Amino acid sequence: MSSRTHYRICPLCEACCGLEIRTEGPQVVSIRGAEHDVFSRGFICPKGASLKDLHEDPDRLRTPLIKRDGQFVEATWDEAFAEIERRLLPVLREHGPDSVAAVAGNPSAHKISLLAYFPRLVKALGTRNIFSASTLDQMPKQLSSGLMFGHWLSIPVPDIERCDWLLILGANPMVSNGSLWTVPDYRGKAKAMRARGGRITVIDPRRNETAAAADEHVFIKPGGDVFLLLGMVNTLFSEGLVRPGRLAEHLNGLEALRAAVQGFTPEKMASGCGIAADIQRRLARELAAAKAGAVYGRIGTCTQRHGTLNSWLVDVLNVLSGHLDAPGGMMFPKAAAFAANTAGKPGSGKGVSTGRRHSRVSGAPEVFGEFPITLLAEEIESAGEGQVRALISLAANPVLSAPNGARLSRALDQLDFMLSLDIYLNETSRHADVILPGLSPLEDMHYDMAFPQLSFRNHARFSEPVFERPEGQPEEWETLLRLAALVEGRGVNVDVKALDDAAIAADVKRFAGDQADGVMRALGEQRGPERLIDLALRSGPYGDRFGLKPEGISLAKIKAAPGGIDLGALQPRIPELLRTPSGRIELAPPLLLDELAQLTMPEASDGLLLIGRRDMRSGNSWMHNLPVLAKGPQRCTLLIHPDEAAKRHLTDGTMARLTTATGSIVVPVSLCTDMGPGVVSLPHGWGHDLPGARLQLAAQRPGANMNELLAEGLRDPLSGNAVLSGVPVEVCAI
Repeated sequence: MSSRTHYRICPLCEACCGLEIRTEGPQVVSIRGAEHDVFSRGFICPKGASLKDLHEDPDRLRTPLIKRDGQFVEATWDEAFAEIERRLLPVLREHGPDSVAAVAGNPSAHKISLLAYFPRLVKALGTRNIFSASTLDQMPKQLSSGLMFGHWLSIPVPDIERCDWLLILGANPMVSNGSLWTVPDYRGKAKAMRARGGRITVIDPRRNETAAAADEHVFIKPGGDVFLLLGMVNTLFSEGLVRPGRLAEHLNGLEALRAAVQGFTPEKMASGCGIAADIQRRLARELAAAKAGAVYGRIGTCTQRHGTLNSWLVDVLNVLSGHLDAPGGMMFPKAAAFAANTAGKPGSGKGVSTGRRHSRVSGAPEVFGEFPITLLAEEIESAGEGQVRALISLAANPVLSAPNGARLSRALDQLDFMLSLDIYLNETSRHADVILPGLSPLEDMHYDMAFPQLSFRNHARFSEPVFERPEGQPEEWETLLRLAALVEGRGVNVDVKALDDAAIAADVKRFAGDQADGVMRALGEQRGPERLIDLALRSGPYGDRFGLKPEGISLAKIKAAPGGIDLGALQPRIPELLRTPSGRIELAPPLLLDELAQLTMPEASDGLLLIGRRDMRSGNSWMHNLPVLAKGPQRCTLLIHPDEAAKRHLTDGTMARLTTATGSIVVPVSLCTDMGPGVVSLPHGWGHDLPGARLQLAAQRPGANMNELLAEGLRDPLSGNAVLSGVPVEVCAI
């Protein structure tokens, strides 16, 4: 058999590393980091190597499944679509579009076929009941960024290669290689930063892997970030350290902000965050004095009661200290394609709004077009007009990843119909009536649609499929277009290529106006996502404008560039990036000031508080079925400080029961001196012991589901994000 070497962008986490994959015939022989990749430059983590396991996994679905008499049976694609037509359309006809909900999971962000075409299906459905994993993760940051800068994805990231002072809150990039910050090989970049005299401080309830390699670690009380951040902002004002520099002329609300934080002194905030006033003041002074400083907060700051306030105050600190939009500070990437903040009139726009509609049962406001995923169960259970009676799930597993998954599991069994698009029969898709499998990542081309908008350096990369897709299996974008046509009443035998032509023609018309015919000809015979990518690249900020800028880029040029095209270091983008109606950075959005005015100090407690944690080998629940990632020590353990364990008669390796008002689980104990006082930690995404799932390897060490302890009613009231951190829990020996 002939040996071939392929270039592939890894789709398994936000680092998006370039891989070099060697094959012999239909077999993967080796996977290693691609040294010629312009972005990751040879870096690889264990997840990249697991692509071989994912491709070859015997549990990965390769044909559609239909549930007959409670059992799944294999079916043809035509049979599966006939079943969807028979079961789904009557629900739509009888109960209307809101009777069908749609939920998208994390993996959909890593496949352009899903990310670009799922919205077309949602639009065809016409439902307002849209949910995603965003409200388990980053919605607070998207909301605060939208309010401040005018778009949900105008999210600044640390310019780490030029930074000399970095404060990290609630994040572990040593393990994640960035989150809402695409930064492969954070370890190497942090080491280089410290070697040139830079300083890194980590604030976290646990001395995590990033903290262990930093210059300083400060313990914080879980859920107390808002009090630390307010103490630092107050210090900048009270000590005359507010120096926004060139951004001063682009700010709205500075005086309103000053007045709003006046009472939040570090001395008053110390009990809320567990950090002494002198440390809060020192950190603020160091930030103000830094030549190139940055404050970066991530998932730990989002998954708590005040997630949106935290996300806002992080950027407020960067603005006030003069480190936003400045080299070495927090900067805005300029993506080559698909970024709304590079399109339209620069410097102003419509901004963002929330609450254009409210959920039927709890009355929660819509944010970024969706409702909190923790409301899905009640929308299914509660009778009345608009009750959710059918569900379309795209690469999602909320039964494991959302709070109180047991309730959601019971609710899914009440549906009239459920469709899953998934590569696994997992804890959520086991409830479906029809499952449509996707392609292996190695059978699909790839262009990162979202993550160049969050990257530490500007770039454009594309990877071709490593293997031919199986005969008879459609591409995922074709499946989604066919489903969209089906719910629109066009039947199951539509011409998908004609649908795609019509959709792209509408996009081209909006971009090119009376030149649309010429642009369509220039796009040639490309189909599906490749045609979308070419249009977005050529009409984007670096594009060739279809011949008007011959030096510009196109998909053809990127395909011809091994390892992609480097588009340079991040550059200042304000005011050009702004899409607020005022054309300024909104420092004091009324929504946030109103929430701040209601802030109260937490009650004192001598109990334990539960936090999550990341592991490089288990980024999401479905990665637990891959041998490369599953091997090694048990990862679903309770980390607890030896002193706290001794109080509860717990020893290393024994079993402990964790209990909240919502549920109870049993987990093995790992003693760990890196835990802060009164804090215990469990990883997310475990609990592979539910009947009906087909994840054979994961079931051998199922772990316990942390989310069984969490109440679905605990949410950040502004963004709807679930509260997953700082939850009181009782721990006892069994």
